[in-house]
Amino acid sequence: MATRIISSSEGSNRGPFSAKDWGLFLSVALIWGSSFLFISIALTDFAPGLITWLRVVSGAATLAFVPRARRPVLRDDWPKLIALSFLWVAIPFTLFPLAQQYINSAVTGMLNGATPIFAALFASLLLKRWPRIAQAGGLVLGLAGLALISISTGGQGDTAWYGVVMVLVATLCYGISINIAAGLQQKYGALPIMSRMLVLATVWVSPFGIISLSESSFSLAAFGSVLFIGVAGTGLAFLIMGTLSGSVGPTRASFITYLIPVVSVVLGVVFLSDQVTTLALVGIALVIFGAILASRREQ
Repeated sequence: MATRIISSSEGSNRGPFSAKDWGLFLSVALIWGSSFLFISIALTDFAPGLITWLRVVSGAATLAFVPRARRPVLRDDWPKLIALSFLWVAIPFTLFPLAQQYINSAVTGMLNGATPIFAALFASLLLKRWPRIAQAGGLVLGLAGLALISISTGGQGDTAWYGVVMVLVATLCYGISINIAAGLQQKYGALPIMSRMLVLATVWVSPFGIISLSESSFSLAAFGSVLFIGVAGTGLAFLIMGTLSGSVGPTRASFITYLIPVVSVVLGVVFLSDQVTTLALVGIALVIFGAILASRREQ
């Protein structure tokens, strides 16, 4: 029987988040929220394609050292792995550095909050079940918070919409891929899936990375930034996210992107001297409350 590539599954824990779930949730939010800042730092010397390539390579190398990552995956599930390598890594990881040439790290992090919309949409279509009131309420509150943060930020030039479109395409890919990953994680565990996914993605992004070598200059700041988003933001974070998705389900796991804007805004203020208005602070409060509400039991 042919394998259905685009599919979804329920989480193994449909009740409230456990302490472990919250630990995984907050860890990935901190790692991914700071990744946009490090991409901005790396862009001062590295071309976007080189950032993507080094990020994926270092992430794949990180998981390769873990023995459990080499557990076998059935041939029937490889089409899903290949789809994940494009949708969860190659395409979005290429688009984010390109987008940040037009919009700053804080705005990129804010727009990334659209991921739960796409994740919930695809999960509902595939499972033929709409989110319950608590999750739907968290979704609405989180979106309202993101809107307030975005309004307070204002425009960044006539070409800013290029970056906005790129980030939204990337979040669309995330929404699809997190649904694919949930079932695979429950079947094999996060390590074998994430490790193979990153190895495959390394192949897809290598040509772009090699071409970008001639457009880049070396600096310790840029290299250190890429190493962080590769080892922590790719290898470790994907392992954590795969585990979380299998535990609480793809829709609730995707609510993690509501906390990413909070982290990106705080880091922007501290390290890039970004201005944050009262409206943005209200938005951040709504984002946090929306994430808490979304974590409640599904049953």
